[in-house]
Amino acid sequence: MLQSPDFWVAIAFVLFFVILWRAGAFGAIASALDARTARIRLELDEARKLRDEAEKLLAEYKKKRSEAETEAAAIVAAAKSEAQEITAEAQKRTEEFVVRRTKLAETKIAQAEAQALADVRTAAAETAVRAAERVLTETVKGKVADGLIANAIKDVKTRLD
Repeated sequence: MLQSPDFWVAIAFVLFFVILWRAGAFGAIASALDARTARIRLELDEARKLRDEAEKLLAEYKKKRSEAETEAAAIVAAAKSEAQEITAEAQKRTEEFVVRRTKLAETKIAQAEAQALADVRTAAAETAVRAAERVLTETVKGKVADGLIANAIKDVKTRLD
């Protein structure tokens, strides 16, 4: 057994670990592993904190987005309502304008008819006076004719006015 190389490799391996243990290498390795474990644990805790913060921010942004969408919907609804009111008011004003313009046109037409009727009466009266003057001038002569014509002209003019 002392002659076997496997035996001496095993002895050397055990001695190597004993020397490492006496020198405190295992403590250093364990403390290094513990330090690494602590550092990893801190990084994981920091990652959890960051994830929690990100989730909170995401929830907050979703809430703000929802509020903004609600507000936008309310603004759109108010704008539609206001547009309908403005349209109704404009239609009402247009109808009132048309009614006023129609009445004004009817009034102007009635005035034009009255003026035309008055112009026709005046023209007819003047024509009748001229015709009567011509008839009387041809049939009646002298001073009597002149007096009759003057009186008739005055009488017709006062009746027309």
